[in-house]
Amino acid sequence: MSGNPLAAAEPWDLVADGYAEEALAIMEPFSARALELAGLSQDSQVLDVAAGPGTLSLLAAPQSARVVALDFAAHMLEVLDRAAKAAGHSTIETRVGDGQALPFADNEFDAAFSMFGLMFFPDRTRGFSELRRVLRPGGVAVVSSWAPVIESPLMRMMFGAMTAADPTIQEPQPNYLSLENPEVFATEMRAAGFAGVTIQRHTTEVSYPDGTQMWDSMARSSAPLALLRRRLGEPLWSERAPVMRDYLATNYRPRTPLATTAFLGIGHKPTP
Repeated sequence: MSGNPLAAAEPWDLVADGYAEEALAIMEPFSARALELAGLSQDSQVLDVAAGPGTLSLLAAPQSARVVALDFAAHMLEVLDRAAKAAGHSTIETRVGDGQALPFADNEFDAAFSMFGLMFFPDRTRGFSELRRVLRPGGVAVVSSWAPVIESPLMRMMFGAMTAADPTIQEPQPNYLSLENPEVFATEMRAAGFAGVTIQRHTTEVSYPDGTQMWDSMARSSAPLALLRRRLGEPLWSERAPVMRDYLATNYRPRTPLATTAFLGIGHKPTP
């Protein structure tokens, strides 16, 4: 089992509302690219694993016949339900569940996605295998994972703020045994039985009016910051949050684009 605290539902439930509102500018371009790579049709049956507030599901709904969004964080799915209703998407279904033990029949979906979710699974092997199992022969899976933090000026800015408040917090070093490594990514997809596996790099940029608004956005939407706040407790958080905010106000030039990069793994379930 993984010791990664982001493999639990709690931090995602804590930031569900802010994540849906504030992280959209960062997350939506990756979901849009994943859908382009999958090439859905109006008849497609789509599965979105670790769907969160439905960034991909909401984009997929107009392009497909049915979207099933699964996540272990119930509050995230409540946010998605509200958004789907507001947008008039009656074809989106939500389901609380575990991506490592999908509650679906074999060969049920034409396309399956996991946008920045499977990368946190305690058992990635099982996660990939389950995606393949529920796909119909010829179906496509698209999975995304962040590139190393060192390649993301956006993430480096956030960790710089955290380090300013607590020097014991260091920027994460590349983990070449994880999906941050494209070779590992491709190897794990192939080992799960996917064919025609390719890994594509995709980069997007986001900007903020100023460092204070950047802080406000991150404080509402960042699961790592939510975990830090819970660990510190409110008195200590109240001391450190202004330091982080001031760091961003000083070091972020207003409206400067900050890039972040991810890898998209694409594979197909072989036909008999």
